[in-house]
Amino acid sequence: MKLGVLTGGGDCPGLNAVIRAVVRRAVRERGDEVVGFLGGWSGAVEDRFVPLDVEATRGILPRGGTILGTSRTTAELLDGGLEQVLDTAQRRGIDCLVVIGGDGTLGAAHQYAELGGTVIGIPKTIDNDVAGTEHTFGFNTAVQIATDLIDRLHTTAESHDRVMVVEVMGRHVGHVAVHAGLAGGAAATLIPEEPFDIGEVCERLVRRHERGRWASIVVVAEGARPAPGTLEIPEPELDVWGRPRVGGIGALVADEIADRTGFETRVTVLGHVQRGGTPTAYDRVLCSRFGVAAVDAAHDGHSDHMVALRSDRIEVVPLAEVVGQEKGVTPDLWDAARSFFA
Repeated sequence: MKLGVLTGGGDCPGLNAVIRAVVRRAVRERGDEVVGFLGGWSGAVEDRFVPLDVEATRGILPRGGTILGTSRTTAELLDGGLEQVLDTAQRRGIDCLVVIGGDGTLGAAHQYAELGGTVIGIPKTIDNDVAGTEHTFGFNTAVQIATDLIDRLHTTAESHDRVMVVEVMGRHVGHVAVHAGLAGGAAATLIPEEPFDIGEVCERLVRRHERGRWASIVVVAEGARPAPGTLEIPEPELDVWGRPRVGGIGALVADEIADRTGFETRVTVLGHVQRGGTPTAYDRVLCSRFGVAAVDAAHDGHSDHMVALRSDRIEVVPLAEVVGQEKGVTPDLWDAARSFFA
């Protein structure tokens, strides 16, 4: 069997670990040939690829980023892009395309399958918002990075008796914010799934300081939004695809806290540091399991499916049940997090 591999969407810790696992399982144990398309879907459209073998993937397990490169240009957004991918696969004799990415990339994979292509998806995103799997790889690393930085902010906040607002990634979901807030001892966490009242947030912080506690940490997901009528925020700009840009809410929240409470308040935006660097041990293991399972799924005749983590087992689920189904923070997790708010 000949496999093609591509990484789509934003970069994410663990991409190289997945590529390595696919190659090891396919080449060493299945006797397959593997090629990697460069620059995400655009590489498959333009027929830009490199051969992948054990030597080519040696030493990449702990490396961040992706040796294949990636982009946010998905083939379904290009004129006839998926048809060109299918043509590339047929000309190169590729029996199955292994697509590693988040909802947008997996959505393109599903459309590719509907055109007649054979494809297996692997869920990737630090946001952990892909449905059908308990965890996406990269999420654990992002949470650990955010937690480590929150721990550092605690000490500087205590030294100056400040409130520290920490903006983390997550776009339309609050998984990173909730987990990092719980692990980092946040006094409040604001997420997209639960519109916040800035007045209530400030009241909690005031009560906390009246009890003799100081140096409060407020974690804000980049996509968090206030409840209607509680805080005016500017309309977001649109990106090149016409989607609202996220980010900047941390600075607005910090300004409001300072104005309403009188507490010295600072904001730290963690940004892309959450997506860079070496993956955690947990993510390396999950990536390795995903990569192995994807090759096995291809050999078992699956297509238009995604490998997924469920109850610590790797299973295969239809992409039709996954794409477009954003997975938000569950009520029970949010309820547990709220128990620790100021």
